[in-house]
Amino acid sequence: MKIIICGAGQVGWQIARHLSGERNDVTVIDNNGELIRRATDALDVQGVTGFASHPDVLDRAGARDADLIIAATHSDEVNMVTCQVAHSVFQVPRKIARLRSSAYLDAIYSDLYRTDHLPIDVVISPEREVAKAALQRLSAPSTFDVETFLNGKIQLLGIVLEDDCPALNTPLRQLNEIFSSLRAIVTGVRRDGRLFAPDPGDQLFAGDQVYIFTHIDDVNRTLEIFGKPPQKQERVVVIGAGNVGLAVARALEARVDRIRAKLIEKGRARAEFAADRLERTIVLNGDGLSAELLEEAAVPTADAVLAVTDDDKTNILAAVRAKQAGAKMVISLINDPTLVPLMGALDIDAYINPRATTVSTILRHIRHGRVRDIYSIGDAEAEVMEAQVLSTSPMSGRAIRDIEFPEGVLIGAVQKGDRIIKPSSDTRIEEGDLVLIFALTPDVPEVERLLQVSIDFF
Repeated sequence: MKIIICGAGQVGWQIARHLSGERNDVTVIDNNGELIRRATDALDVQGVTGFASHPDVLDRAGARDADLIIAATHSDEVNMVTCQVAHSVFQVPRKIARLRSSAYLDAIYSDLYRTDHLPIDVVISPEREVAKAALQRLSAPSTFDVETFLNGKIQLLGIVLEDDCPALNTPLRQLNEIFSSLRAIVTGVRRDGRLFAPDPGDQLFAGDQVYIFTHIDDVNRTLEIFGKPPQKQERVVVIGAGNVGLAVARALEARVDRIRAKLIEKGRARAEFAADRLERTIVLNGDGLSAELLEEAAVPTADAVLAVTDDDKTNILAAVRAKQAGAKMVISLINDPTLVPLMGALDIDAYINPRATTVSTILRHIRHGRVRDIYSIGDAEAEVMEAQVLSTSPMSGRAIRDIEFPEGVLIGAVQKGDRIIKPSSDTRIEEGDLVLIFALTPDVPEVERLLQVSIDFF
């Protein structure tokens, strides 16, 4: 598959890293020559320096025979014009654009993105995706990562195990026997900075970060077994009234269970803008790092505080201060992945990485066909794939124990018709089944081979 990625920033880099590792022909465009050199030196990609919206630059990048173009520069307008030029001049079949401004995303303007207007096949909004991720974190406040699959029937929970966790020092095989009716399975463990897929004989230890697939009806029981009793969210404080913070506040107002929310914004004009667009949320104008303002916002009694400004350091400091003030849970928005290791040391309960969220969204639109959904874990350490098994798949008609999965791959759930099954070694995978697969990044190409979703499939 020939793919052009416009923008070699954090999102473009990660997309190029994923796709170039899967035998795709990838070309990256950016007007920053240093970013292009970094990409071509570190990745198996070609690079073109120039403005992505210029026809001659797209031509040099090979747009005449490209299958897909991903416009992920920092400018919405450049991304839109790039897709228009790719369509009108080069007839590129599929075009994805990242758009950040909410003005372009209102439903009343959805007709704008049509072949006869702006020929963009998929519009990705990082702010909306991040707001969705923040709300998912709130739905399971004792986790550091949450995502849903199989039409909302399965949740992926990321949990840090504490010293009082009942599941410690017990082989996973034995845990499955003790809690035989629990529809949950541990598919990933991060220990001492290394993520791996555990064997049935492996034990869990305090400090481990584990990824667990669980049926939606068993989420609360799973949390209790792994030492994280469910918590109810009634009082939430959001710091930062940018696109993300405002989207979170609006979503909280729309929830059936009444939540008392407060929104803190430093800029007066933006605070007034937010107040005009919210009905029940109290908007406070001031510095989210101010102890006095945090006290006024009742942060000491808050069930959760979300720091979602556009500055990583402000988010980290605000989260630390809120936790020290007494907030039960704090969540920080972090763009710089090198800051993530600080989260545990600073007692920040969870973080949201916009880059990883956006990359996951783009990938799920690229891998269309039988791969229905995809989620990138950590700093591109692993992927979760939701896929339908084809009749030609090597998996079809075989028990899981007989399928030659790589060492870093585990099946987390199987859906047969309307039934969700907790997989065991005896579970037989049949044509049409939906499977949820955890795979370390180096093993993703082999998983795609097993699913028969190869480059020839697209």
